[in-house]
Amino acid sequence: MSAAPVTPRKSCDLLPTELSPQVSDIAPGRGALLPARSWLHSDAPSRSLNGPWRFRLSPTASATEEFAADGFDDQGWDSIPVPSHWVLEGDGDYGRPIYTNIQFPFPIDPPHVPDENPTGDYRRHFDLPADWSDAARVVLRFDGVESLFRVWVNGVEIGGASGSRLAHEFDVTSAVRTGDNVIAVRVHQWSAASYVEDQDQWWLPGIFRDVTLIARPAGGIDDVWLRTGFDHGRGRIEAEITADASAFPVTLRIPELGVEHVWHTPADVAPLDVADVEPWSAERPRLYDATVSTAAESIALRAGFRTVEIRGDRFLVNGSRVVFHGVNRHETHPERGRVFDEEHAREDLARMKRFNVNAIRTSHYPPHPRLLDLADELGFWVVLECDLETHGFEKLDWAGNPSDDPAWREAFLDRIRRTVERDKNHPSIVIWSLGNEAGTGGNLAAMSTWVHARDTGRPVHYEGDYTGEYTDIYSRMYASVPETERIGSDSSRTALLNCTPAQSARQRAKPFLLCEYAHAMGNGPGGFDQYEALARRYPRLHGGFVWEWRDHGILATTPDGTPYYAYGGDFGEVLHDGNFVMDGMVLSDDTPTPSLHEFKAAVRPVEFAFDDGKVAVTNVRHAADTSDLSFRWRVEHDGVPVASGELEVPVIAAGESARAPLPQVAVSPDAETWLTIDATLAAPTPWAAAGHVIATAQLDCSVRHPVPAVRARTDWRPAEGPLSLGTAEFTGGTLSRLAGRPVGGPRLELFRAPTDNDESPSDGVEESDASIAGVSNADLWRRDGLDRLTTRRVLVEHTADALRTLDKVSAANSALWVTMESLWSLEDGELELRVEIEPSRGWRTVWPRIGIRFDLPDGTAPVDAAEWFGMGPLESYPDSLRAARTGLFSSSISDLSVDYARPQETGHRSEFRRLTLLSGATEALRIEALPDTRGRRPGFTLSRHTPQRIARARHPFELGDSTTSHLTIDAAQHGLGSRACGPDVWPEFALRPESRTIRLRISAG
Repeated sequence: MSAAPVTPRKSCDLLPTELSPQVSDIAPGRGALLPARSWLHSDAPSRSLNGPWRFRLSPTASATEEFAADGFDDQGWDSIPVPSHWVLEGDGDYGRPIYTNIQFPFPIDPPHVPDENPTGDYRRHFDLPADWSDAARVVLRFDGVESLFRVWVNGVEIGGASGSRLAHEFDVTSAVRTGDNVIAVRVHQWSAASYVEDQDQWWLPGIFRDVTLIARPAGGIDDVWLRTGFDHGRGRIEAEITADASAFPVTLRIPELGVEHVWHTPADVAPLDVADVEPWSAERPRLYDATVSTAAESIALRAGFRTVEIRGDRFLVNGSRVVFHGVNRHETHPERGRVFDEEHAREDLARMKRFNVNAIRTSHYPPHPRLLDLADELGFWVVLECDLETHGFEKLDWAGNPSDDPAWREAFLDRIRRTVERDKNHPSIVIWSLGNEAGTGGNLAAMSTWVHARDTGRPVHYEGDYTGEYTDIYSRMYASVPETERIGSDSSRTALLNCTPAQSARQRAKPFLLCEYAHAMGNGPGGFDQYEALARRYPRLHGGFVWEWRDHGILATTPDGTPYYAYGGDFGEVLHDGNFVMDGMVLSDDTPTPSLHEFKAAVRPVEFAFDDGKVAVTNVRHAADTSDLSFRWRVEHDGVPVASGELEVPVIAAGESARAPLPQVAVSPDAETWLTIDATLAAPTPWAAAGHVIATAQLDCSVRHPVPAVRARTDWRPAEGPLSLGTAEFTGGTLSRLAGRPVGGPRLELFRAPTDNDESPSDGVEESDASIAGVSNADLWRRDGLDRLTTRRVLVEHTADALRTLDKVSAANSALWVTMESLWSLEDGELELRVEIEPSRGWRTVWPRIGIRFDLPDGTAPVDAAEWFGMGPLESYPDSLRAARTGLFSSSISDLSVDYARPQETGHRSEFRRLTLLSGATEALRIEALPDTRGRRPGFTLSRHTPQRIARARHPFELGDSTTSHLTIDAAQHGLGSRACGPDVWPEFALRPESRTIRLRISAG
């Protein structure tokens, strides 16, 4: 071995400031820290140091350093796995996780942090093989440590580094020896780096990514970058080889393309053109196995040929405009935190593909490097983001923000260098992002300058560059639909917010990207289809990235052992942001939410339009044709399949359309007839089986029948005592039994358990005129007493075959009311209920719902399932209907609801025609819904809990057991929106207080 000796140094030499010297330095690293380079697949010898390490936790950063000594006895320490987060190990003995969104969980006193700073000391032995003595260097690599760490090998201090989601390599050549060695690592939870790692996520300290020892051979390749391009069937390779001159010749081999090219000296490394190349894209991720070799080392890469460019206000890959149907993706797992598991990650990305996700923004840091290998392989457009966010300084109006402090410049530059250098070989990465929500300033501009000089083949993104001074893309978060349309159409020539006219003009000349939109917290969001329609209408709009992919719940248990997914505040944090970390389209347990199904339907890559016995099929993909798809049709009568077959559709190029004749449809005279067309995968892919549905469309072919007229009655007389009408029994005008079952109701229900969007205050911008700035809809509903309505019976009267009641419904301390007229009657031998709901004047807020609720006590046969013909199979709301189709569905009562981390409104099925309530396999009740005079059909919700009970629970386990099922029939529901972090419900889908009619036919099972 040969290298300059590493000089032992004192702790204060490493980090020079006097206050908390171990944690207050803002410099990115010290000691034998090596320059950033690619994460490469090399055949050079390496050893993983993952596995059990000895571990102790100290409450402050002032612990002594005797633990680093070569002969230190650590037998009294605990054992901890590496990689891991110490707060997720030891059953709480090592502290607890902390969740904040913007807030710093320590005083804002940069670059200092408190003395109360949990500090983890790690030790382990490792064996160095005898044949490693021939290595030119031995390198110790850490792929992720939160937040600042220092390293000793055999008692010799090697150095330290910060940058939690960044790779750091140290030259340990002079410190290691053949045979047994000992490595010691000290990790501080808080450091100066914490001020620039204030991402919306859990604070999870520890060595959470791989630790690897690498033998670097003499004559090896330190780094390689194969820059690729594509133009009309020809590929281009610009190679950058970092190696000593003695390592040459260097050989590039791509067997599938017949490439074997030798560079004899560094001066020989010139661009190489390759014929007959298939391009790489997110739709068809064509990769070519390549090796770059010297006599001493071979590097394996997978080359994807593609050219990224901005032409005017278009973002193009291989000459075609890209629309990002993307998600913001954090690394999170309910048990492992940010510890990477390749099998789980592969399935996670495959799930994205199955739901038509084509892009990932790595919010807000580089992921584990293997994830990007998978993105190359499976096919995603990736916006690779630097590990940088200083959001907590917004509280101070950005005073003291490191982004504009020259003292932090090298730290910022080190972060972007380590981001770009590590991942530069990945064809999936098409945009570099400087970070997130860090204000603006000279350090960000310097980062951008460095990226532009280093990589001319990818543009630079940063949403906070509002004036467009140093970035290439106009990016926004949570722009409303009207604002997004104005940006797309460029219909407004006024200056953009906080921009001069010249700056506004510069931004308008760039492609536009929603780096975050459609905040998917809890039940929601609504409006995916509106944003997608804009991206298809205006070429300047390039889609965006939903916030976000999955919930960050941490698996925990109650004192009695009940498991649940914990969020902010569940670990006793002094400061936290509650369940704001539960904002994904996938639940913590990997369950896709209805919002993910809605997203899939809204961004489907194939569109259908029915006209005159034919269907127009449009391919809205980036570049791929439809040769990988099959088209199947089926006909259903009231949801029952009666015919099916293949639809003959020609292969359609990207951006083109073709018309295909529809099959002959046998229309039923007395049942609804629906034609459904599915676009499916013709052959299996790495992410889905053959037959997987990527797009669906339906055509209603039904014969229209008149709605039975309402029969007028005039012979009303006061009603007293018990009364029976068909299967219904009444006492004093109040329903007591239906079909032999005890039943309560119907009662007026205007309340729903507020969604996270309902609970979010209005910002008063482009929202409903029923909103009040700074106040949530849920607060207004509670103010108006919608959750605590009381009833006064005004009238009870009957005829020989009908019963009529009139109720006045209001709340304590309110002069507003709603009248509810219920008319029970026998119509052609069937029991009918018609409810007329009419509000008084003076209501000034939107309502959550307009419905009636029946309470169904368990008795000996609880109502525990439902079968319905209507929209399904999942829950749907006025602004979230694209994934719903009309058919015949069934579900248990538990599966009708979604287990959102914070209980809230869930389970609504829209526009049902018939509903059968089941008790086991036995039909309990049948309900037919008749449309109102405007053709509107009601929806239903069947739950074991009332909206009021759900609204009081913070977690699902707090709902407890129930002895009653509750059926709510809704004439209307308020939309979902994404107000938790974004726009309110679009006015078209906002529910104003209004008169509504519900008309039902009810029979025994």
